[in-house]
Amino acid sequence: MDRSELAPLIDHTVLGPETSMADVRTVLDAAQEHGMNACIPPYALEEANDYAPDVTLATVIGFPHGQNDHDVKRREGVLAWKAGADELDVVINIGRLKAGDNDAVRAELAELVAAVPIPVKVIIETALLTDEEKHRACEAAVAADASMVKTSTGFAEGGATIEDVELMSEYRPVKASGGVGSYDEAMAMLEAGAERIGASSGVEILEGAPE
Repeated sequence: MDRSELAPLIDHTVLGPETSMADVRTVLDAAQEHGMNACIPPYALEEANDYAPDVTLATVIGFPHGQNDHDVKRREGVLAWKAGADELDVVINIGRLKAGDNDAVRAELAELVAAVPIPVKVIIETALLTDEEKHRACEAAVAADASMVKTSTGFAEGGATIEDVELMSEYRPVKASGGVGSYDEAMAMLEAGAERIGASSGVEILEGAPE
């Protein structure tokens, strides 16, 4: 896969707790130059839209732990959409999932999906889940009519793995995120079934791709 084919599959990401608007603009510049998408904090959406109106903008909801009240997540998603987000990446309530409260997980996701007219990706944080829990998380995403499932926030120990991408791709298109830092790693995820890559190393990934 050459650079022009790979670039639109990358969400070039900056989500650290110290992320400034200067950091966001740096990511937007790279995304615009190389044809990538950008994944940025919610507070930066309006300025980012003005700064780089042609870049597809994803943002995060309930990030990074997913423990917000469901009404807060829904409201956060609506505000992000109105501020210019093209896609939302929402963290599931991992505690509820682990407790077996599948209905609450599904209902929370369904509320958000129904509240916005843009794609919702569901971050299931695979490093914290058993395979059985991963299946249940993906089933909840499907039942809620989410557009994609995403491996990781990048803030738990462990990130995307080939095995998790293969499992998740049985349910929905997968965004492989967390620890993907090179062209070879990105291609391995895509070959395993991922359709999107989330990475702070988007430029480095593309530099390793054939022109």
